[in-house]
Amino acid sequence: MIGRERSGGEVDESVDFDDLPNIDPAKLQPIDIEALVGSDAPRHPPKILVLYGSLRERSFSRLASEEAGRLLRWYGCEVRTFNPSGLPLPDDAEAEHPKVQELRALAEWSDGMLWVSPERHGAMTGIMKAQIDWIPLSLGGVRPTQGKTLAVMEVSGGSQSFNAVNQLRILGRWMRMITIPNQSSVPKAFNEFDDAGRMKPSPLYMRIVDVCEELVKFTWLTRGRSAYLTDRYSERVESAEELSRRVNQSTH
Repeated sequence: MIGRERSGGEVDESVDFDDLPNIDPAKLQPIDIEALVGSDAPRHPPKILVLYGSLRERSFSRLASEEAGRLLRWYGCEVRTFNPSGLPLPDDAEAEHPKVQELRALAEWSDGMLWVSPERHGAMTGIMKAQIDWIPLSLGGVRPTQGKTLAVMEVSGGSQSFNAVNQLRILGRWMRMITIPNQSSVPKAFNEFDDAGRMKPSPLYMRIVDVCEELVKFTWLTRGRSAYLTDRYSERVESAEELSRRVNQSTH
């Protein structure tokens, strides 16, 4: 069953083509899981965390993220979206803050992520960056983002630009994520959504469909192999040295 999310992250009824009015049903193909994973790979629905970077009442990054969420659910994913309202600035609160704890728990829960930022002053928004900055490279001995898949998208009020998605790619690499090749940039976003907040049919909409399809495929392909794919020589050496120091430390 393909689930739609209620508030709070619960899974609701199935998503069908009535929820995707601008899709050609003959061309939207289900994911061929058997073509991507081995017999011993995990088979639970891919768990995708969606982050968006604006708190405006009519936030186009949020509307784009909602369109992507519907598509990801159609492709069989469990989707949860983090609402950044109330998240404190990094270092302006303790990590025990409820919104920080919520974000970090979702980061650990996820198999992959979708980041959608507006472009403001030629860059991602501070709201977007703050969310990423609150996700540390490590929580205890666990890296909450390493080996997870990532797709990046942006919206802008002017002509098409790729400044924000390029910056998001750098952050994804820094967070040790597997960032997929495809991406989406929606220019003049105020023209691309109707009064109900749904994205109009266009090549820009089709690119978002492409990004979601590719994210799901890469998540199925790498999820069961992410620990091996991100296993590094330098870290194995460092781990061996740490073990040696602990075993041989003085007892006096």
